[in-house]
Amino acid sequence: MTLALLLNIVASGLLTGLVYGLAALGLSVIFGVVRVVNFAHGEMMVAGMYGAVLLFGALGLDPILSAPLVAAVLFVFGWALQRGLVNKFVERPEHMQFILLLGIATIVLNLLLMVFGPDSRGVMVPYVFDVFEIGPFHQDATRTYAGLGAIAVAAVLFAFFRFSRTGKAIRACADNPLGARVVGLNIDGLYALTFGIGAAVVGIAGALLTLVVEARPQLAPEYTLLSFIIVIVGGLGSLPGALLGGVLIGVSEALAGFLLMPSLKALFSYVVLIVVLLLRPQGLLGRRS
Repeated sequence: MTLALLLNIVASGLLTGLVYGLAALGLSVIFGVVRVVNFAHGEMMVAGMYGAVLLFGALGLDPILSAPLVAAVLFVFGWALQRGLVNKFVERPEHMQFILLLGIATIVLNLLLMVFGPDSRGVMVPYVFDVFEIGPFHQDATRTYAGLGAIAVAAVLFAFFRFSRTGKAIRACADNPLGARVVGLNIDGLYALTFGIGAAVVGIAGALLTLVVEARPQLAPEYTLLSFIIVIVGGLGSLPGALLGGVLIGVSEALAGFLLMPSLKALFSYVVLIVVLLLRPQGLLGRRS
């Protein structure tokens, strides 16, 4: 194995990991603010994948162009779910939140199976066989566009929370819910907005992932678990940590799939998780409690 081949494998894993990290960002946003673990996260991601597939088949829209439409639909779904149902469970015991979100995940997964069936569905974009060559790097265009799209969306999300008034209000709710309520912030409304943003982000990640992976309902639990691993590796509630964790998991999976065998990719995600928990229990960029 040459150094150039190894670098290309790492670059491929990095690009895929950026999309994983974007999906984990949505989970981290919801948990960091609402303090509710969204066990339907993978189901929302697969719903975003199918949304992109449907728009490509019906209108010929590239998944990158259809991502905003998918995000809008999932934002409305996430906002309505939080406003109408999850908000009632925010102050309840964690096991009740777990059962609620697990039930929602099961409903969404079975709806996907009923509508689309168990077979895989993908998109065949015009540039599917194109390859970018930059020095020793040779990367397929689909993976490159997906990774760059994930970076762009993550940058917009970071800027929103950093500079916008609404983003600062959401951060205030995350830091001190009681203080935010005292100064007159609409906590329930901001929670619903946050849940909608998290759902929209994971929907975009799903749309971008269709450039690399074919959609099928069985992926939903796998992506939920993968997002949890990434968030824990990066640090609970840390947005940069989620992106970093996604890159780390993507690279480790790419190396494991090439050096050992593809079926062992998931195993290395758990290896990374265990190592991080042993050496830095709060995650790579998490705060010490």
